[in-house]
Amino acid sequence: MIVRFVFYISLSMALNSCAFLFGDDGLFPNRDDDYLEAQSLPEMEIPNQLDSYTLDQLYVVPERFSSLVVFDDVPMPQPIETRRREGVIIQSLNERQWIVIDAIPAQVWPLIRDYWTELEVILDHEDPSRGIMETSWVEVGSNEEKRHKYQVTIEPGLHSGYSEIYITHFESLNADPVPLVINWPEQSISSDLERQVMTSVSQYLADRNDVYQASSASLLAGSIEAESKANIIENINGDPILELKVDYGRAWVQIRQALESADVIIAASDRDEAVFNVQFAGIIDEEEQPGLIGRWFGRGSDELFELKSFNVFLHQTDDVINVTTEALESFDDSREISQELLQVIDENLT
Repeated sequence: MIVRFVFYISLSMALNSCAFLFGDDGLFPNRDDDYLEAQSLPEMEIPNQLDSYTLDQLYVVPERFSSLVVFDDVPMPQPIETRRREGVIIQSLNERQWIVIDAIPAQVWPLIRDYWTELEVILDHEDPSRGIMETSWVEVGSNEEKRHKYQVTIEPGLHSGYSEIYITHFESLNADPVPLVINWPEQSISSDLERQVMTSVSQYLADRNDVYQASSASLLAGSIEAESKANIIENINGDPILELKVDYGRAWVQIRQALESADVIIAASDRDEAVFNVQFAGIIDEEEQPGLIGRWFGRGSDELFELKSFNVFLHQTDDVINVTTEALESFDDSREISQELLQVIDENLT
């Protein structure tokens, strides 16, 4: 009886202390809805003998928004499209680098031409259908012994709506005859001069971000955007495969980056055998996402959501890399989840 009495006394003190601290008249009242009762106050009046230039209407409410609207629930912000990689970035792999821009090649083409025009550099050759332009011979700095030439190649990006820009540098001695035909090397003669121009071009495009997003496209360069470099297609058996139109070295690196970006666990990998062994549990619906622990061990309280082992294979055929996924053991929905893994890889390619 004494224990029960002490319990009731403790409970009463706890409730009273909560009201004392957090109630309407407590030390820390809840003021979340106080703004709904806020009133407009008249402007501050400054005596004539004092300056008033520092006072200004910093938060002017427009007339058409002057009335307050009370929401039953707090309106939530619109979801951000996190997969969209906006802007201009420079990517590099081994000794090769290129610009990635979120605009189609037909939009990029006139901007690159404008770049050379502003530098007063004449273009000796233009092939919009192939996305290639070559500058005339130019001098760089105070070096009068050599002449320089640049080739710009605009290609579709990995995904629709993106472009990749490659720049190649070539040089020859001024004392030698001007070559009529240039045999462009696979890599620039001077990587430093290539990097300088690439940085300059990327900055030029970044400064015009709002321009190329709404710019008109070049009709002559429209054929460049025929197909992106990463596409999910079906093989002869009707199974989906991810087709990458890049070399094997780049495909291997970007598949790994895509898996890491998607938080897919890479248990093992063998570049010579062209295979990744990964742990994957399937795509989680954002509305049902239970959190990190739930992601590993269960979709919800009733549905089991375990990690399964898959192999990700890279098959090279001519100039194309075909990426396929395969479950290492048979289970329910193994085919569906294997296809989801391929989709996740494709969506996280950069």
